[in-house]
Amino acid sequence: MAYTVLARRYRSQSFDDVVGQESIAQTLKNAIKSDRVAHAYLFSGTRGVGKTTMARILAKSLNCLESEKATVAPCCKCDSCLSVNVGDDIDVIEIDGASNNGVDNIRELRQNAIYRPARSRYKIYIIDEVHMLSTGAFNALLKILEEPPEHVKFIFATTEPNKVLATIQSRCQRFDFNSIGPADLAKQFKNILTQEKIEFQDDLIIALARLANGSMRDGLSLLDQLISTGADTLTVELLEEFLGEPNREKICELAEKIGESDVGGILEKINELMITGLTPSQIADSMIELMRDLMVTKSTSKDNEILILTEDEKKRMAAAAEKFDVPGLIYSITTLEKLRWTIKNSDNPRALLEASLLRLGLSEHFMDVQSVLSQLDKGGAVKIAGVKKNIAVKAAPVFDSPKETIKAEIDPSSIEDKWDQIVTLARSQDEGLAGLIVRAERIDYKNDVLKLIFSASDQMTKLLCESDVRSGRITRLLSSLIGRQLRVEYQLSDQEEEPKKEAKKNTPTRIDAREVLDDPAVKTLLTGLEASVVDIKEE
Repeated sequence: MAYTVLARRYRSQSFDDVVGQESIAQTLKNAIKSDRVAHAYLFSGTRGVGKTTMARILAKSLNCLESEKATVAPCCKCDSCLSVNVGDDIDVIEIDGASNNGVDNIRELRQNAIYRPARSRYKIYIIDEVHMLSTGAFNALLKILEEPPEHVKFIFATTEPNKVLATIQSRCQRFDFNSIGPADLAKQFKNILTQEKIEFQDDLIIALARLANGSMRDGLSLLDQLISTGADTLTVELLEEFLGEPNREKICELAEKIGESDVGGILEKINELMITGLTPSQIADSMIELMRDLMVTKSTSKDNEILILTEDEKKRMAAAAEKFDVPGLIYSITTLEKLRWTIKNSDNPRALLEASLLRLGLSEHFMDVQSVLSQLDKGGAVKIAGVKKNIAVKAAPVFDSPKETIKAEIDPSSIEDKWDQIVTLARSQDEGLAGLIVRAERIDYKNDVLKLIFSASDQMTKLLCESDVRSGRITRLLSSLIGRQLRVEYQLSDQEEEPKKEAKKNTPTRIDAREVLDDPAVKTLLTGLEASVVDIKEE
């Protein structure tokens, strides 16, 4: 007798046997009990979660010959139930939407649907991958789907419900199947191996549940492959050896070397993994998965149900997570995700992988804003873009109204003459903003519009003043000092002129300042802190 794979042999036979979709099963049972079975259903969900199985169970419940009417507990022994199980019942027609997707196929279905079932209560059409039907085929379905004969039921299954026409969906009751949880998968795997009388390690069950990724069929297919090896006991090592899965421990060791910034160790661990036959793309995928586990471990407790790990793996993850911080792990995951796609199109994928992982290992850990502020308050130095710089940063206060500052006794008509006095008062309120506006070569005031005019070579200062972070604060500060509601505008002079002596005296040399201010890392820091550069000293 031919061997039957586990996915078929242990397919659920009744609503009570369904794994991971109990709420949908209960809803359908209630519909049958109350005689409110719809004429069309749409089952959507990823592969291997039980859509076709549920469709067959519903068909058996409606057509079971041992019951006088539709039942929630089909006998699974009558001719109708047995025929539905193998997919060759005369009244339950299963159609592959991918290969029967034309208008002619649906027209034939409509012509046959008008005839009553041969022996059962209903003629049931199960169309798998219904989203593959052409637009013409969908339109051909509309009329019979809206007003079907009393003896016809439709059950559609799809992995991409967004491709099913809205006019079709509106005529169906839709059920979205969830991915099956790791606990349900592990329980089912244990039951099957126990019934098959096969010895196994508990860690293997957890590894299989992780690899199944919510799909019962995928998990059982992997289990079938392991059983076919003929081993007396199924182990995690067997899974890694015969299915080509990366060694979890070696992947974790690679992550630890990255956390320790061990350049040589990173290259050695990559070489060890590639010797086992793994491709750079597989290593990148495994690193993304492991970095995700580290991120969850770092963010929550190690006993969190989000993690699908053995007890030993949880302890290892907790120790490895101490070498990282959450922002750094987030950055690593996004970098590796981009790397996956680049590797596939690279002629030198190994070199690209090694360079990227070394980059992660050599990069400094991210610091949150509070840590940076704390370090700066203590007079410490901050490493930015690989260069250690003493950057004095002062977060500028936000002036919500002119009442928060001291007004100056300045006649608006004399603003241009007393600009130096205004700048001096601004320094007492916000030295950072004053350090920017003082660099204006000249000002122009008319009708409550104050123009700050900068040298043509000082475009960076103009851009800093115009930024969303500073523009409003400068306007509020000057309005408060002068005692009038101003509109502040910024522009560059038409010709290059020598800067004011006051600006030159109170600011760094332009070449040095521009070099630092153009640094992407400095821009990020200033924007994140809503701060201004007061002084720059390079070691």
